[in-house]
Amino acid sequence: MGVAHKRKDDWTLGPTVLEWQPRTGKRSVGRPQTRWTDDIKRVAVLVLATAEFLADSFLLESAFRTGGRVTTDILDVSKILGSDTEWHFAHRGLPQARPRRAMAHTRLLKKHPLIHTAVQQTGFKRVKRGFRPLRLPETVPASEPRDPYFPLQWYLKNTGQNGGKPKLDLNVEAAWAQGYTGVNVTTAIMDDGVDYMHPDLKYNYNAEASYDFSSNDPFPYPRYTDDWFNSHGTRCAGEVAAARDNGVCGVGVAYHSKVAGIRMLDQPYMTDLIEANSMGHEPHKIHIYSASWGPTDDGRTVDGPRNATMRAIVRGVNEGRNGLGNIYVWASGDGGEDDDCNCDGYAASMWTVSINSAINDGQNAHYDESCSSTLASTFSNGARDPSTGVATTDLYGKCTATHSGTSAAAPEAAGVFALALHANPKLTWRDIQHLSVLTSKRNSLYDAKGRFHWTMNGVGLEFNHLFGFGVLDAGAMTALAANWRSVPPRYHCEAGSVNTHTEIPPEGEESIKLHIDTTACAGTPSEVRYLEHVQAVVSANATRRGDLEFFLISPMGTRSMILSRRANDDDSRDGFTKWPFMTTHTWGEYPQGVWTLEGRFSGGSGPSSASGWLRGWSLVLHGTRAPPYAQLQPEDPHSKLAVVKKAHEDNATTK
Repeated sequence: MGVAHKRKDDWTLGPTVLEWQPRTGKRSVGRPQTRWTDDIKRVAVLVLATAEFLADSFLLESAFRTGGRVTTDILDVSKILGSDTEWHFAHRGLPQARPRRAMAHTRLLKKHPLIHTAVQQTGFKRVKRGFRPLRLPETVPASEPRDPYFPLQWYLKNTGQNGGKPKLDLNVEAAWAQGYTGVNVTTAIMDDGVDYMHPDLKYNYNAEASYDFSSNDPFPYPRYTDDWFNSHGTRCAGEVAAARDNGVCGVGVAYHSKVAGIRMLDQPYMTDLIEANSMGHEPHKIHIYSASWGPTDDGRTVDGPRNATMRAIVRGVNEGRNGLGNIYVWASGDGGEDDDCNCDGYAASMWTVSINSAINDGQNAHYDESCSSTLASTFSNGARDPSTGVATTDLYGKCTATHSGTSAAAPEAAGVFALALHANPKLTWRDIQHLSVLTSKRNSLYDAKGRFHWTMNGVGLEFNHLFGFGVLDAGAMTALAANWRSVPPRYHCEAGSVNTHTEIPPEGEESIKLHIDTTACAGTPSEVRYLEHVQAVVSANATRRGDLEFFLISPMGTRSMILSRRANDDDSRDGFTKWPFMTTHTWGEYPQGVWTLEGRFSGGSGPSSASGWLRGWSLVLHGTRAPPYAQLQPEDPHSKLAVVKKAHEDNATTK
């Protein structure tokens, strides 16, 4: 809109300003004697909202100072901000937009003794910036990689080969078509070494971020064995960052990203310091740490990171990547149905992203462990056909199509996260977890034995005890990441405890239920209103630990199995001492209210004769005080983001 410029006693007309002065045939230099407020009640003006139309208002300028706002039944007159002589006239009886000039109203204005010029306003369109709905970019599909093993990489593009289910894959081609390939992202493979001279890896190898903690030198090359036992790390590295279109093996999920080798898994024994040094190595050069190992998957071990290692992980998520936090990706475990990954303190940590696997037709692999701490899933082998394994790089420049286990699943997830970091380098470690929850898909994943079904939590998020929130979708994750607003600060609330010793009834009798009624630290600096991770810290003993089962029920009714029966665990001495069982199933829920810990014995095929005591438990809540997705604008009203955001908005309006 134009402006009127005043110089001494003269008034000049800007392009859209009505000059106000008596109609004496020449410009007035004196102060008009007519009452301003009486006269304006008899005039009206028009303005409009588009270039093709004209609207119901004018900008007028007076030749004298006056104040305030005048409103009548048909007229709204208000002063232009910052001016004592410019006024905006709006007539409520006229349409806000019309296709022709309002000549009669313009003439009426010009006849008034205090109006010198009246110029009707034209309108033009403006759109809000910064709140554009998220859209999957409409891109021309990229040509397929020409690498010889790409047709075998069904987890990247599933066309139904080898009996697989078409389109049951990581949807990486959608991310690639958006232009995201992992540029400037480094993933460290913490394993038995990386063959950094492999032709499919050597140009994507980050030597500055690599180290050999097994031999204490900067060359993490795998130690030679006749059976190629130390091929594990090289295979994982190829899944992340194998080069594209070079005629060698296949292609990595993030084929323009870098891999670092951290050799730390090839010595007779592990130490706390080797683990800690590995997980804290070059935290500002390494973005993602991928671990495809853990405590023994024998169904009887309860173990996790020791003191120095835990401190290194916590320091990594708080200080790594210059304060954005390192991302630790963990394979959930290969103990099968006889183990529970909540007994693995690495996979069950809230600081890590625990990844399970599915095979090419959507069912779980026979070696998959289940637990409530699993966040999402990718793919591995599991069918009898060897060609349904994971195709990737192998030692000494070779290729393989038989990489397997959840060992193969974690690097695929690391590659997807590298694509997300390419789309948005400012993502925090928590942003990655939120993106995983919101963009993972149920797709066609199912439990082959029918034990665990898809369930909806209190804010509308579907989860499965085997697969977490579903299979990672690279295209959806990068699209959402590109427009992501970082989630609010995270708080830690010690919500209550029960310290009594209570006997666990024999199998067949009613389960024991212990309750904690919490305000979620309301009114304190640690208040949590929107959940991320929840921990039930439990102490219990039993004559047979493996027959114990625990469930955690949230105030919104979500029931998480935080410990399942482990047939091989015959411990009768150690039990659990303040063991932090973690669940992600209540993600996004509201924590205030009654939480229930339910305990029972289960003998599997026959009744259990075990007895035991629950020696107490405490509840720890992790999440945000502010709604996490308030600044995001969902495109699809049926998307997870839209569903959870609406649930949060509805909850806020009822309080």
